[in-house]
Amino acid sequence: MWQAFIARWVLGVMLCGASFAVAAADGFTDDFPDDRCDFRPYGGNSFFSLRPGRQSYFSNQRCLARGDCDELEELWITVTDRTRRIELHDDGRTRNITTRVVQEFETADGELEEISYNFFATCLPDRDVYYFGERVDLYEDGQVVGHEGQWQAGSHGAEAGIIMPDPAFLLGSRYMQEIAPGVAMDRAEHVAIDLDVNVPAGSFDDCVRVRETTPLEPGSTSIKVYCPRVGLVRDGDLELIAIYENAVSPVP
Repeated sequence: MWQAFIARWVLGVMLCGASFAVAAADGFTDDFPDDRCDFRPYGGNSFFSLRPGRQSYFSNQRCLARGDCDELEELWITVTDRTRRIELHDDGRTRNITTRVVQEFETADGELEEISYNFFATCLPDRDVYYFGERVDLYEDGQVVGHEGQWQAGSHGAEAGIIMPDPAFLLGSRYMQEIAPGVAMDRAEHVAIDLDVNVPAGSFDDCVRVRETTPLEPGSTSIKVYCPRVGLVRDGDLELIAIYENAVSPVP
């Protein structure tokens, strides 16, 4: 599925820049053939696992040691055993999608900054991983102070995006990850492949680099690196320190 629609995008570029049906004017795909998906809250793909109990721990410790960062940032990403039902309405049809809840727990110098619960599902048989929204709690001094960036597909005009396609990572692919107008509009572009990467968790090869931007913050860029069978290993200054199996979330 993914290869087919990328092929159509390439063909469109060749035909004097004409876009194909699913490409937005800016070149980032924002209309996916998800009506053909058999969505499941497990599996994922080589670059993005949805296996419950898997936890990845990140920090910017090497950046801090170099003196290039001002504070210790830490992030725990946990694939929980929880699921969430998402109700979608399209052309008079209602679909109930069961998604996997993935928790992100972020601190700065040991102080809690954010907890988010992200909703993902695998599109079978192709194993594209779709993103259906997130619940966000922002913290100051241990208290929730906001929910900026919170959204859910099927509500207030929001639609599901793709967080990581499969089966092949195609250089030059551009697609929307979040489609919540005015709230969350992250988009991804595949900018490098076949990378050798060294992080505290180990050395990995055949890795890929993704550049993330958003029209809501022009000029803002985030660089992420993913490796096969490992997943995310670098997010800006944050690097993978360890992966745990059968883990529980840092908080309930």
